[in-house]
Amino acid sequence: MALAACSNAAQAASYTMFRDPNCGCCEEWANHVHAGMQAEIAVKERSDIGAIKDREGVPVDLRSCHTMVVDGYVIEGHVPAADIARLLRERPEGVEGLAVPGMPIGSPGMEMGDRTQPYQVIAFGSAGRSVFASYE
Repeated sequence: MALAACSNAAQAASYTMFRDPNCGCCEEWANHVHAGMQAEIAVKERSDIGAIKDREGVPVDLRSCHTMVVDGYVIEGHVPAADIARLLRERPEGVEGLAVPGMPIGSPGMEMGDRTQPYQVIAFGSAGRSVFASYE
């Protein structure tokens, strides 16, 4: 039942992804989020993606290739859909967004066969930073 409630909350949210028109992995990540959350994603291609990240308060050292705004939260980079759903469900105090810095191999949208790199999903906001999830 809790999973159904999470799914309903995720489906009701508005998803807008900003991406550089020359980046292909962003589309793969959006497909992952769409499939994992049954969410419709509005894609906005922008050549000034740095300005979007500045406007949304993404710390420079947490940046990646695309930025999504969903239900008041900022999702930066290749964050797994399950972590976005958890954020929308739990709504932790002082968290304004999640980020996967860089473009780690094996993260959603960056699949390369069996190759993977460990990475972390970082929660950031007025409460500071913390590890939201880790992937080996």
